[in-house]
Amino acid sequence: MRAPDFSQAHWRKSRRSGGTGGACVEVARVVNAAGVRDSKLGDASPILPFTNRAWAAFLSDVKAGEFDPR
Repeated sequence: MRAPDFSQAHWRKSRRSGGTGGACVEVARVVNAAGVRDSKLGDASPILPFTNRAWAAFLSDVKAGEFDPR
């Protein structure tokens, strides 16, 4: 898989993040990939890329509570 091009991506973060510049992540979708980055660093942040399949599996696990520490 070639590295996805996030240069024109529209980055989003949760409205629940509060906007205080704390520990938030942003997510963007591009053709055949999704990316996650640190909102504090913005364009200077490294991007963690996911294939569409890996992103879908990750979201499914989040929704199922797989990462809930309680």
